[in-house]
Amino acid sequence: MSDPSIIPPIWLTEWMEVHEVALWGAADLRDFSTPKDETGQRFPFALSWTIPMNPQIMAGIQNGPNQAYADEYARVNNHINELSVALAGEIKVRGFRSKRLAASDRTDTVEIKGDFPHKTAATRAGLGWVGRHCQLITRRFGSWIRLGTVFTDIKLPCGPPIERDFCGRCKRCVEACPAKALKGKAWYPGLPREEILDVRACDQWKKGHYFRYHKGHNCGICSAVCPYGCGSTLVS
Repeated sequence: MSDPSIIPPIWLTEWMEVHEVALWGAADLRDFSTPKDETGQRFPFALSWTIPMNPQIMAGIQNGPNQAYADEYARVNNHINELSVALAGEIKVRGFRSKRLAASDRTDTVEIKGDFPHKTAATRAGLGWVGRHCQLITRRFGSWIRLGTVFTDIKLPCGPPIERDFCGRCKRCVEACPAKALKGKAWYPGLPREEILDVRACDQWKKGHYFRYHKGHNCGICSAVCPYGCGSTLVS
């Protein structure tokens, strides 16, 4: 639980404002096995943030991805990586440890995952919950976002974490998935990914049908049909 006496350092708040990061927070990860720094130490906290995708592009892929979506996906991921490098560097300049987590980087090709789930940091930071499509959903942007994470040892006000889903009975993503890879289960912290998503069925479908888009790493249909995302077009 966050200590109410701790406030974010002014420089960090200003950094987020200058870089136009509208939704961000800190996560307490002391109960998680984070990546290690160059000395072999893990990190107690992480900064998590979102960068929204273009809502018009997202609304246009309900029947499948297109080149505009593939380009936007790459643009936002590149932007996140640039921000992560800059923020990790700024943290080190100020005398703290840091390590960035690359956007959408599969470091384990067998289990089809990265070094640490961006979604875990985001839910622990209170940014949103994991939907039935196994993606983070935020109140402001729905799941039409990409996530950034930088691990650190700066003592920050964290969370409060979100520990339930707010999808109700909605299963639009499950019904729309062409791979039938979504199992329809409601998320809660600690629920294994495999209980929500058949990751191999998802991966094989994308590679078999959408290989021309980043070698089958793009689909986006489940996110495109999410009502929380569709609502974001009204405020764009």
